[in-house]
Amino acid sequence: MPDINAFYKEYGIGEKVLELSERIEAELEPRFKAIDGIAEYNQLKVLSAMQKNRVNASFFSASSGYGYNDAGRDALERVYADTFHTEDALVRSQITCGTHALNLALSSCLRPGDELLLPAGAPYDTLHEVIGIRPSVGSLSEFNITYKQVDLIDDKDFDYEGIRAAIGPQTKMAAIQRSKGYASRPTFSVEKIGELISFIKYIKPDIICMVDNCYGEFTETIEPSDVDADMTVGSLIKNPGGGLAPMGGYICGTKSCIEKAAARLTSPGLGREVGASLGINTALYQGFFLAPQVTASAEKGAIFAAKLFEAAGFKAHPAGDEARHDIIQAIDLLKPEYLQAFCRGIQAVAPVDSYVTPEPWAMPGYDDDVIMAAGAFVQGSSIELSADGPMRDPYTVYFQGGLTWHHAKLGIMLALQKLIDAGYML
Repeated sequence: MPDINAFYKEYGIGEKVLELSERIEAELEPRFKAIDGIAEYNQLKVLSAMQKNRVNASFFSASSGYGYNDAGRDALERVYADTFHTEDALVRSQITCGTHALNLALSSCLRPGDELLLPAGAPYDTLHEVIGIRPSVGSLSEFNITYKQVDLIDDKDFDYEGIRAAIGPQTKMAAIQRSKGYASRPTFSVEKIGELISFIKYIKPDIICMVDNCYGEFTETIEPSDVDADMTVGSLIKNPGGGLAPMGGYICGTKSCIEKAAARLTSPGLGREVGASLGINTALYQGFFLAPQVTASAEKGAIFAAKLFEAAGFKAHPAGDEARHDIIQAIDLLKPEYLQAFCRGIQAVAPVDSYVTPEPWAMPGYDDDVIMAAGAFVQGSSIELSADGPMRDPYTVYFQGGLTWHHAKLGIMLALQKLIDAGYML
């Protein structure tokens, strides 16, 4: 067998990192086997939904113009609905990103005078302008939609009494963010989200519960839609696109919510009847089919990153031995030069733009300069190997993705080596 370590050494990875990586990988074998079991279950779930809806080659044909009678587009939405166990789904290339999908879910169901409840603390940075926390053209606050935020207890647990007190006559929707975003709090399990939804609906049965599912799809055998979420929302260039979807987003949920979202996405009176697929249906179907396996690879990479960097002396969120509920791995690197070195290590193993040097910049929608490593086949695809972080203390890097486990492994090893090259003593 060829000497794989010789290949790693060509990337500049030293003996210390190689030896530590081999030990960590051996320790993780039982954990990886469990992840493969979840992937196997989810693979069968997706396959069953595709077969139930009689997916065939005619569904891959392109539609143009208005997109009327696009059988492939419509069947894909039924596949998503059956996989996520919902009444309906909206899966569209016209949804430009995860933030757009979330804005669509919020703005389609909220009306002037309504109140939005955030029961899990502050939302991800890009939603601040959507809600109006930071003033922005077209925000919910411009339409007289207010919000209340209930912070977590010790940045970890839901404040149930605070949530009870916050729910009032005007509270129309609760928005729950599953993943941590640029925060130190844990990502919530589907079970924990279900407990929160059950509590909220006990207080006010007609409230709409929306879950931001970005980065969490297929990391468990159930989704938020299985625990009574009215809308489960995400991006196709994250987990469910399997690295093949070139664009798009989804909302799975009740028929009422999906009808409103479709009317807001296109136009009242047109709804889901319009929206040409333009020949990308094959990528959307195949990406969704591969998504359970691709997500498993990314999850393995995240756990390996946590264990390797913990062994090197850094703090990881979640810790390497903790249960995982998304593909994001946060690591406190403590120094700006270490954050930059990590991202440069990830960029250096990219199949696209590997020669580019990431630099911090004023990225739209964020308060701080952000550095981002992302040499991806699809621009901004976070299911592909990537890393980013705001240039603020404690200089936490957020690592995610990896279409294959072995690519993720290489990136993580080189990231640690780049820190050593920048002066870190292992």
